Amino acid sequence: MKYLFEVRIKEGHTVEEYAHAWVRASELIQQHPGARGTELRRKIGEPNTLLAIASWDSKADRDAMEAQHSQKIDEIIRSAAPFVGVTPIGEFEEPEWVVKPD
Repeated sequence: MKYLFEVRIKEGHTVEEYAHAWVRASELIQQHPGARGTELRRKIGEPNTLLAIASWDSKADRDAMEAQHSQKIDEIIRSAAPFVGVTPIGEFEEPEWVVKPD
């Protein structure tokens, strides 16, 4: 599973501020069963817009983490909330098959 979010950094703040919070929260989240990594990518031409990607073995694993994650994760997320806007893009299953040109 992939969970995708668009993150927009508000004026007066930096991508690095958000990345610091993202890493701290991700380190805790990645301790949960089924967590398979996270990454941030900058949008071309819009350096204050990021694509956040979280990978999981299954939706059930991520839902379980959401239902029982620690207060520390909540604190980190709340600390970053004032300087970002986060828009969920969607939840995507890993493809059963991939078509690639020869």
